[in-house]
Amino acid sequence: MTATIKRGAPARRPMPKRKVQKQSAINRLLARLPITEQAVRRATTGALLLVGAGVLIAGATWAGVPGMAGQTLSDAAGRAGLRVEQVEVTGLHHMDFMTVNAVALDQRSLAMPSVDLDAVRQRLLAYGWIKDAHVSRRLPDTLLIHVDEREPAAVWQDEEHLMLIDAGGTVLEPVDAAHVPDLPFVIGPGAHLQEAAYQTLLAAAPALRRHVRAATWVGNRRWDLRFDSGEMLMLPEGERESAGALAGFAEMNRRRPLLGKGWVRFDLRDPSKLVARPPNAAARTLDEGGAVKADTAANAKTNG
Repeated sequence: MTATIKRGAPARRPMPKRKVQKQSAINRLLARLPITEQAVRRATTGALLLVGAGVLIAGATWAGVPGMAGQTLSDAAGRAGLRVEQVEVTGLHHMDFMTVNAVALDQRSLAMPSVDLDAVRQRLLAYGWIKDAHVSRRLPDTLLIHVDEREPAAVWQDEEHLMLIDAGGTVLEPVDAAHVPDLPFVIGPGAHLQEAAYQTLLAAAPALRRHVRAATWVGNRRWDLRFDSGEMLMLPEGERESAGALAGFAEMNRRRPLLGKGWVRFDLRDPSKLVARPPNAAARTLDEGGAVKADTAANAKTNG
């Protein structure tokens, strides 16, 4: 008897499970950044190259290797991509960008490790406009410069020369006589060196400050102020004395307006009395209320 044996269908082997590759935390972070992964990796590579070059240069210096060898290492880093290609400047309002750019690029080598950041800062501080400067690298190829500029406060006139100065007296730049800014004048040799004291003087009489158009530094010892209404006020010597005299004059002008009333000059060189001169007439002494004292009026009338 022949027996027939039926073979069952071969059992299917289970398919191996695919391993899901998990993203690293760094990759997930890179995916969220608003810049490309390529740019980040380029910057990272640049940072590693810069650190490596710095270590090599420091080691060469410590070992007494000549400076030329250190420069060679810096140049190699430059050829590897660490080279200044652009300069970004912020904070400019008055100074020219091209001037700052030229200072930044004035280097023996533009390889990033060779750029002397402090030397760039010191050269920038030589310009009157720049009060402070911050210089840094942004790998792989950019120098970042932020400047803090001074603010113009007055025009200093020394004979025929006009110069723009800040509140501390620092000279910012020459002024074209045809395009003088709407700023107070300080006049006389060395007047710019007194600018800080002059600002303190004006602070003693805030109500008059906006009416002062010019101040002349007389004999390197005292101020004559010129108001926008045309009168001149002669102040005494000494910072405290002149500030007190100006504050007293401001109070008198508040009680009884003196400016714009036809007077030509007020003399307070002797702080104990105010002498006022009208046009084409003898000087008169004014009392604390700003009125002409009777005796001086009578003397002026008697003397014609």
